[in-house]
Amino acid sequence: MHAAQRPPLRRALDLLYAAGGALAAVCLAGIAVVMLAQAAMREAGLLLRGADDIVAWLCAGSAYLGLAYTFRHGELVRVGLVLDRLGPAGRRRAEIGALSAAVVVAGYIGYAVARFVYESWKFGEIAQGLIQLPIWIPQMSLVLGAAIFFVALLDELVVLLRGGTPAYLRAEAQRREHHELSENL
Repeated sequence: MHAAQRPPLRRALDLLYAAGGALAAVCLAGIAVVMLAQAAMREAGLLLRGADDIVAWLCAGSAYLGLAYTFRHGELVRVGLVLDRLGPAGRRRAEIGALSAAVVVAGYIGYAVARFVYESWKFGEIAQGLIQLPIWIPQMSLVLGAAIFFVALLDELVVLLRGGTPAYLRAEAQRREHHELSENL
């Protein structure tokens, strides 16, 4: 199905997941740029102040912002030892149970992270490293990533409950079809 043929909500959700993945990629590129700049400046006898802080924040951003995109493309670690041995009905029930539990856990994580960042904002916490800025600013990548991941999990649960095949299972089947079994390496 082409992008124009998909319902508006599906297009919006896919765009949200892609945006999270793109932001994670920008964070990874940022890490490379900062580390290369730090190495070059060190050779020139200069110091890039705050590089460690920036890299740490970008690492957290890349990890959280990429969760939903990675999940939807079937690239997160999933344990299929039990699921692969179940019949279609048992597998569907197990997938529903696993996704339901994941939605609850991700929802709690999102709530806890949002509350933590809100408190950082409320109390005016400042980063303790060399770069003095309100810590809630880099922490927002965690909130945003957790929220997008929660939406992705809920989206896949709804798809499964409506009798559809979740995107992560379609991606996994497509890799098997094309003999792209890199996850076994």
